[in-house]
Amino acid sequence: MSNGLARAAVRFRPASFAGTFLALLFASAVVTACGVLLQTGLTASVPPSRYAEVPIVVAADQQVEVTVGRGEDRETVAQPLPERARLDAGLTAAVAARPGVAQALPDSAFPVSATDTGLSDPSVLPDGPGLTGRGWGALGIAPGERLAAGRAPADGELVLDTASARAAHLSPGDTLTLATPTGSTAYRISGLAETQPGSPTAWFSDRTADRISGRPGRIDAVAVRPARGTDPRALADELRHALDGRAQVSTGLQRGAVEQPALHEAKAMLTGIGASFGGIATMTAVFVVVSTVALATGQRAREFALLRTIGATPRQILRSIAAEAVLVAPLAAAVGVLPGLALARWWFGELVARGAVPSDVVLGVGPLPVLAAVLACTVTALAAGWFAARRSARMRPSQALGEAHTGPGRPGRAWTVAGAVFTAGAVALAVAAANLTGATAANTALGVVLCFLVAVALLGPWLVRGAVGLFGALLRAAGAPASLAADNARASSRRLASATVPIVMVTAFCGTLVFLQSSLQHTAAEHVRQGLTADRVVTAAAGRPGLPAGTVERAGHVPGVTAAVGLRPTGLVYQQSGGVLGTATALGVDGDPAALPSVLDLGVESGSLADLSRSADTVALDATLADSLGVRVGERAPLWLGDGTGAEPTVVATYSRGLGLGEALLPGATVAAHSTSPYPAQLLVAEDSGADRAATAEALSALAPGGLSVTDRQGYAAQADRQRELSGWANNVMAAVLTGFAALTAANTLVMTVLDRRREIALLRLAGTTRRQVRAMLRWEALLTAAIGLATGAAIAWTTLAPLTRTLTSAPPHVPLGTALPLAAGAALLCLVATALPGRALLRSRPTAPGH
Repeated sequence: MSNGLARAAVRFRPASFAGTFLALLFASAVVTACGVLLQTGLTASVPPSRYAEVPIVVAADQQVEVTVGRGEDRETVAQPLPERARLDAGLTAAVAARPGVAQALPDSAFPVSATDTGLSDPSVLPDGPGLTGRGWGALGIAPGERLAAGRAPADGELVLDTASARAAHLSPGDTLTLATPTGSTAYRISGLAETQPGSPTAWFSDRTADRISGRPGRIDAVAVRPARGTDPRALADELRHALDGRAQVSTGLQRGAVEQPALHEAKAMLTGIGASFGGIATMTAVFVVVSTVALATGQRAREFALLRTIGATPRQILRSIAAEAVLVAPLAAAVGVLPGLALARWWFGELVARGAVPSDVVLGVGPLPVLAAVLACTVTALAAGWFAARRSARMRPSQALGEAHTGPGRPGRAWTVAGAVFTAGAVALAVAAANLTGATAANTALGVVLCFLVAVALLGPWLVRGAVGLFGALLRAAGAPASLAADNARASSRRLASATVPIVMVTAFCGTLVFLQSSLQHTAAEHVRQGLTADRVVTAAAGRPGLPAGTVERAGHVPGVTAAVGLRPTGLVYQQSGGVLGTATALGVDGDPAALPSVLDLGVESGSLADLSRSADTVALDATLADSLGVRVGERAPLWLGDGTGAEPTVVATYSRGLGLGEALLPGATVAAHSTSPYPAQLLVAEDSGADRAATAEALSALAPGGLSVTDRQGYAAQADRQRELSGWANNVMAAVLTGFAALTAANTLVMTVLDRRREIALLRLAGTTRRQVRAMLRWEALLTAAIGLATGAAIAWTTLAPLTRTLTSAPPHVPLGTALPLAAGAALLCLVATALPGRALLRSRPTAPGH
C-alpha cells in the first residue's frame, strides 16, 4: 500500500514534488562538482617528460611532515613547500654504489640568459631569452638527448642545444656571454647537443655548473637506470630501505611530480577546495534540502490527516514518505550530476588557465563523486521527509485533521532547547576564535557559522515571530496590506522560516567568504601603500629570470641614489598551536639591512631591522606571525625555510605591516641558498631629493643588458593589487557557487510557499480584498523575508568575521558598500520576484469557496 500511495502521489501531484526535485538537483550539482575536484586533488598526476626513459628517480621530499598527538591520536600532517627541495650532491655516489644500479646521473637545473647579440633577442628561442643551465653529467637523461657535434665542455666552455645555436647562428668555437647566478661570463661553445623540443639548454662541466648554479653542493634529483636483469620495482624498494628517509624514491607517474614540484601545491589546493569548500557546500545543501523537503511534506498535512481518518497507520504513512524519497531523490540527483560535472570542468579549466594547476593534470571524473552525491541527496530527503511527517503520522486522525486546517503550533520544547544549545555553542566558539591565531582561528570561525545556522534552522519560527513583533508596529502603520502581511507572518512563522533559512545561509556563508577576502586585501593594500616608501622599484625585464648578480651593488653607485635594497620573495613553513602547519610570505634582503627604513616603513614595534646583518641566523617577523609562534625579540623562531630546511633563527625585530609585503625578513644569502630562483626579484631604490629623476630612472634601467623595468611606488602598489585580486579569485568563485545555489533554492522555496496559499488567498478575495491589496501584502511579506534573512545572516557573518579579522589583520572587517549593497538588493529583488510571479498566477483565477 505504501509504495502505491507514493507512486500515486508522484504521478497525480507532480507540482507538489517539483520544488523538492529542483532542490535535490541543485544540491547534487554542487556536491558532484566538489567531489570531482576532491578526487582530482587526491589522484592528480602528470606524465614524466624528462624522466620518461628513467624508471627510478631519487629526489627530496617536497613536503614538510610532522607527527602530532600521542598514542592512538597520533597523525601526520603535511604542508607543500613553497620552494623546491634539493638533495646533497654526495647522495649520487651512495645511490650509484648500490647493487643493481647501472647508472646514477645527477640532475640539476638553473636559469641563465644571454647578454650578447643573438640569444638576447627573445624571438630566437621558443621559450624566450632564457636558457636552462645543467651539468654535463645530466646529458642523456631526457629522451633524445645526445651530443650532436663537437665534444664535452671543459671549464670555461659549454655545449649548446642545436635549436638555439641554429636560431642565433652559433657553432662550435664561437663565444657566448651568459648571465648566471654568480655573474656574467663569456663561454666558448665546445659542442652542440640534441634535446627535447622547446627546451633551450646550456650544458657546462659538472664542476662549473656546481659553482655557477648559486646552490653549490645541491642537486635536484638523481636519475637511476637499473642494471640489465634487475627489476626496477625491487631496486626502488631497496633504495628506499637504504636511503632510510633521506630522499624519496619515485617510480611510475610519481616521476612527473619530481619534474613539476608545483603539482604538490596544486593537489593540496584542489583537495582543499573539494574537502573544505565541499564540506561547506554539502552542509548548505543538507540545510536547503531538509528545509525544502520539510516544507513540501508539511504542505501535505491535510492529505496525511485524511489518510489517517480512513484507516492508514502511522507506519504506512512513514513508509509512503520513504518510498516517495526513493522515487524522487535518486532521479533528481542523477539529473543534477550533469551540471555538476560541467561546473567542475569550468572551475578546473579556470585554475589551469591561471597557472594554479599544471596543464598536464587531467580532471579526475570517476564514479565515487557521482555515487556520493546521489546517496547524500537520497538519505537527506529520506530523513527530512520522515522527520517532517512523523508528527502528523502519529497524531489521532481528528487531531491531525484539525492541525491541517489551523497549521502547526509553536516549535516543540526539544527543538527550542537544541536551538538554544547551538546558539550558546556558536557564541562560545566566537569567543574562542578571538584568542586563536592563523588557520586554527579560521577553522574555528567555520564552526561558528555552522553552529549559528543550525540554531537558525531550529529556532526559525521564534526568529520570525520576534522580528515581526519588533517591526509589527511599523508594518501596521504602513497600511492594510502591510498590517495583513505582519499578521500572516506571525501566524505562519514556520512557513516564513522555511523561506528565510536559505537567505540566512547565503548571507552568512558568502558574507564570511567575500568579506574575509576583502578585509585581507584591504589591509594588505594599506600595508603596501603605507609601508613602501621607495622612490623606484626595479624588476627584471619580461622573460628574464630575475635581476642579474651584482645589480644591487651597482645600483648603490648610481648618481642620485641614496639607498638600494634587493628583495628575494620566498615562503616559510611554521607550526601553529594544535600541530597545524601554516605558510608565511617572506623576503630575503640583499644589501645593507640598515638601509631598509629608507625604502620600507614596516612599523617596527621592537628590535631593529639593522640587526639582520649581524648574522645569517637572524629573522625579523610580523607581530601576528611572532604571536602565532609565541616568540619575542631575542628568542629563536622554529621555522622551515622555503626548501624544507629546518632553522631556528634569532628574532631581531617585530613589525606591524607585514601583510602584503612580507611576514618575515631574512638575510638575502640565507634565502638564496634555499630558493628555487637564485636571482633577486626586486630592487627598491631611494633617491636624493635633488636628484634628476628621469636620469636616475634611465641609469637604473641600464644596469643590466637588455634593460630593466623601472616603476614608482604607485605602479608597484597597483601591480600588487592585481596579484591579490588574482589570489582571491578562488574565494570569489566559492562565494558565487554558494550564492547561486542558495538563491535558486530560496526562490524555489518562496514559490512553493506562495503556491501553497491558494485557499488563503481565495478566502481573502471572498472577504473583499482586492487583487492589488493581495499583491501588496505578498510584496511586504517578501521584503520582510529578505530583511529577516539579511539581518540574521549579516549578524552571523559579522560575529564570525570580527574576531577572525582582528586576529589575522589587527583590524575590524572591511565591508565595501559596492559589494554589500548589490548583494542585499539582489536578495530583496529575488524575494520580490519569487513571490510576485506565483502570486499573480493564483490571482488570475476567480475566487471560490476554499473548500471547493
